[in-house]
Amino acid sequence: MTFEEARDQFPVLERYAYLQAGSVGPIARGTVDAMHAAEQSGLRDGRGSHSRFMQLLDAREELRRDVGALVGVPADRIALTASTTDGCNIVLAGLDLRAGDEVITTTDEHFGLIGPLHTSGARVVVVEPDAESILAAVTPRTRLVAVSHVLWTTGALLPVHELRRITGIPILVDGAQSVGAIPVDATGLDFYTVSGQKWLCGPEGTGALVVADYEALRIARPSYLAQQAYERDGSFEPRAGAARFDPNVTPFALTAGLRAAMAALPSWGFARAAETADRLRDRLGEAGQEVVVPRERATLVAWRAAVDESAGIVARLADAGVIVRDLPGRGLVRASVGWWTSEGDLERLVAAL
Repeated sequence: MTFEEARDQFPVLERYAYLQAGSVGPIARGTVDAMHAAEQSGLRDGRGSHSRFMQLLDAREELRRDVGALVGVPADRIALTASTTDGCNIVLAGLDLRAGDEVITTTDEHFGLIGPLHTSGARVVVVEPDAESILAAVTPRTRLVAVSHVLWTTGALLPVHELRRITGIPILVDGAQSVGAIPVDATGLDFYTVSGQKWLCGPEGTGALVVADYEALRIARPSYLAQQAYERDGSFEPRAGAARFDPNVTPFALTAGLRAAMAALPSWGFARAAETADRLRDRLGEAGQEVVVPRERATLVAWRAAVDESAGIVARLADAGVIVRDLPGRGLVRASVGWWTSEGDLERLVAAL
């Protein structure tokens, strides 16, 4: 499929320079069609039959394989969640951290990670978002390093594999801004969260969690899906693999939609998105914007604005048909560049600024 053919699958791009996949990606016709077909099946045949339930379970296992293949791990290491925050909460609840323990994170993490960290029971150590600062913060009490693979603020890429290798400490990686935006190999990482709604362009309320050693993580929030068999007193035999951590039954339509969205990812997507993001940084700089250019970076592009003006800039751009966001209190405006982003989108953004 050519770029033009692939981009044509997103009707929103006919109207807007849509640069907001860092929050919610554009949705394609094929994704909506798959969701609609799943709902029509329930409407026509009912949702409670044994055959339909088995179809849902089969679809979930296919989705588990799809996600595992995308991030380079076996399907039995994948739990299906509703969000990256879901995944963070599952991990932190299951680690049984205590007051004497420490977890290391950075100043540039999303609340979806730092919120769960602050309910974990451990002392949260916050450092600058670079490898040197993270490594320097490690002590004998450090039980976990919890950081984003790609910072939601600037698009900077953190060396998560290197951090895991050097420290020897379990790592929880927030993959909200990486999976679907850049190539990801979660091999060797203890926990890695996935968002379905962002760069994968799937439906909201979808996600996943990689658990490398599922036997070592306690099931702290069991759903019906956690058990292979259970007794009347509630004691149960866990399901095999990371599926024991599935927090809910993802609706059939959402499962179908995410599978369709992932199937539509073009093989050339990652390379094109990276090149387009660099072109946008260059154009913004030429237009006089103070662009943040991390040494190692993904496809989020941020530039500086006065803290009290960033929201107004976003509103003014929206009036011009350009959809971006600001980062409240940080003096940053952010554009999310995907494989679907065109040269016309870049020109529209720069001209509107």
